[in-house]
Amino acid sequence: MDINRASLLALNTAFTTAFNTRLTGVETTYGRIAMTVNSTTRNQTYPKLSELGPMREWIGERYIERLEKDGFTIANRKFEKAVAVSIDDISDDQIGLYTPIIQDMAQVAAELPDDLVWERLEQGFTTEHYDGQMFFDTDHPVVGETGNEVSVSNFQGGTGAAWYLIDDSRAIKPMIFQDREAARITSKTNLNDDNVFHQDEFIWGAKRRCAAGFGAWQLIYASRQPLTAANYEAARAAMGAMRGHKGRKLNLRPRLLVVPSTLEGAGREILMAERNAAGATNVWRNSADLHVESRLTLI
Repeated sequence: MDINRASLLALNTAFTTAFNTRLTGVETTYGRIAMTVNSTTRNQTYPKLSELGPMREWIGERYIERLEKDGFTIANRKFEKAVAVSIDDISDDQIGLYTPIIQDMAQVAAELPDDLVWERLEQGFTTEHYDGQMFFDTDHPVVGETGNEVSVSNFQGGTGAAWYLIDDSRAIKPMIFQDREAARITSKTNLNDDNVFHQDEFIWGAKRRCAAGFGAWQLIYASRQPLTAANYEAARAAMGAMRGHKGRKLNLRPRLLVVPSTLEGAGREILMAERNAAGATNVWRNSADLHVESRLTLI
C-alpha cells in the first residue's frame, strides 16, 4: 500500500468501522444489576435512594418529600487502550493482522462496564454507602412507621463465596453504571506526527470515561453462607419482610440469583431441579433466574 493521505483516510475508516461494529456487538451483563446514568459532569451527585415513602391518602394539603440532594457522589474515571502499528506493515499490506487487534480493543471497551460494576459489587462488603454502613450490612438505619430509627439488614452473614438475591424488576437498581463519555477510537496517523518520525509507526487508541457505584441497597440481599435451599429460603423471606422509609412495604420480588462459577451447581439444583436431595418436589424450582458471573470471586 502506498502511504499517502487517501490511503490513510481509508485505513482510518476501516479501523473505525471495525471498532464501532464490535463495540455495539458485545453482549454485556452489568445491566442485570445496574441502572445506567448518563453523566454530564466530572462528579455526579445522587440523592439518598431510601427516602421515598409509600403513597398516602390525600387529606388536606400534599405532604412533600424532599430528598437530600447530596446523598452520595460518584466520580468519573478515565480509561484508555492504545496499539502501535508499524508503517512497514501497512506498506506491506499486513493490515489484516491488526484488524482483530482493533476489534479486541473495542471488545474490552464494551466490557469495561461489566468489569467495573461486578468489581464494585464485591467491594460492598468492605465499603460504606451513604448511610455510613457497608453496602452489605445488617444495620442499615431506616426511619420506621413511628418516626424512630430502625435497623434493616441486606446481609445474611458468613465467610464463604458470596451469592446475591436481587429484585431486578424496577427502574432503580442496586448498582449504578455512570456513563460520562462513550468509548471512541482516535488515531495518530499524520505523517508529521512524532510517533511517525521517531518510531516509524502509527497509533490508534481508545478512550472511555465512566464509573460504577452503589445504588439502592434495599434491592439486593447478599450471603456468604453456603448456598443451600434453607439459606435461599431465608434470604427470600428476609427480602419479603424488608421495610423502607417510614415503614413502606417494599413489595420486593427476588427474581434473580447471582452466583460465581463455583456455585453454579448449587444454584441449578435449587432453581432447576424437579426434586430436592430427599426426592421431594423442589418448591423453589423456577422461583428466580440464575445468572452465573465469571467475574465474581470464587472463594
